[in-house]
Amino acid sequence: MDESKLVVSDDPVGVTDFAAFFAAWRDPIRRALALATGDVAMADEAVDEAMTRALRAWEQVGGYDRPEGWVYRVGLNWVRGRYRKRRYELLSAIDPERPGQFDPPDLDVIEAVGSLSARLREVVIARYYLDWSTSDVARALQIPEGTVKSRLARALTRLAKNLGEPS
Repeated sequence: MDESKLVVSDDPVGVTDFAAFFAAWRDPIRRALALATGDVAMADEAVDEAMTRALRAWEQVGGYDRPEGWVYRVGLNWVRGRYRKRRYELLSAIDPERPGQFDPPDLDVIEAVGSLSARLREVVIARYYLDWSTSDVARALQIPEGTVKSRLARALTRLAKNLGEPS
């Protein structure tokens, strides 16, 4: 049998593209979700769920300008849903005394970021940890760019205060 004639498919849903996307973005998004939630195990579940949903809808998601933003937002939404269902776990999951199980670059910064509200943490992490522009953050979180900027301003003021920096 001539093996050169065996073609399984033309990769109709872009599985090859998704595999490259997954390899490039799973770990950075997982780390960002861990920072946002303060819970590494929850971040692992969230990124896996979000990546699974991205694969299912890859024909559409793969065409987005920033599919990683879509995955980050889906992961955050998944976490929010879990926290709504298990409200009592929220407080222990975002405890600033428990920075997570990864090696933080600066424990004081991690604790200060952990003390921010979830909405402020989300924009700070997406903007500075993932290094996304404010417009990328706005698209990923589906909020106006002005809201991103105001949340960043409030967060940076609180971080400066918490870290003993002059405002």
